[in-house]
Amino acid sequence: MKNNVFTVTDDLLATRGQRFINCILDTLIVHIIIVSIATTIVIIGNVTNNYDLTKWAESTTTFQRLLLWAIMLFLYYFLTETYFSRTFAKYFTKTIVVTKDGSRPKKRTISIRTLSRFIPLECLTFLGTNVRGLHDLFSDTYVVKKHEFNHKKGAALFP
Repeated sequence: MKNNVFTVTDDLLATRGQRFINCILDTLIVHIIIVSIATTIVIIGNVTNNYDLTKWAESTTTFQRLLLWAIMLFLYYFLTETYFSRTFAKYFTKTIVVTKDGSRPKKRTISIRTLSRFIPLECLTFLGTNVRGLHDLFSDTYVVKKHEFNHKKGAALFP
């Protein structure tokens, strides 16, 4: 009888370069989303002559901006990795997030992964000797090369 247990191996892990590109692109995408929301609020305020809305958008405090950034960052990572097992940057670099056995991470796991990203300078932890960052280690997840993963797993689990 053949043993069908699958385990993620080192040859499937995303490279440091892919991880770095993911970090830069995802940060840029979240920034673009926030700027788009703020711009939309200002435009709506000007079009509807609701200058209170425009003044509010332009007079937010640093704390309010950081809070918006944290909320958007959490929603971006949580929603994209929960429903697609990848962010938009991971789509570009052809990588996905999986668990040790190659399955899709559960919402709780993605929550831990996403909250771990708020540790200062955490996004640089995958640049050390271990290609897995703290958010990978705390959530027990892996970022793998999608095509190699699907080939080794023997099925297109992630189309």
